[in-house]
Amino acid sequence: MVRNFGKDAWQASYAKIKDAVNTIGAFPLGGNVAEELDRLHLTQYRQVVSGMNRIIYEVRQEIIYLHIICDTRKDMKSLLTRRLLRIVST
Repeated sequence: MVRNFGKDAWQASYAKIKDAVNTIGAFPLGGNVAEELDRLHLTQYRQVVSGMNRIIYEVRQEIIYLHIICDTRKDMKSLLTRRLLRIVST
């Protein structure tokens, strides 16, 4: 991102991500269930959109797991499929 958009754009984006992560920490059930995951009945995963970034996370009792932080323009179905295949092959 720094190479394509500059250091200022990166710092602004990073600040938004940090704010979103802090909000998730304060209100873990505040995010929406991602449509792609809802179709798979994986409703324990939630998402928050922060600027042009999408944060996919999971709440398990008292612990919050951040799984994916990616550009909102990414094809989430393809990204999830690649990650699942990588997990299965290891």
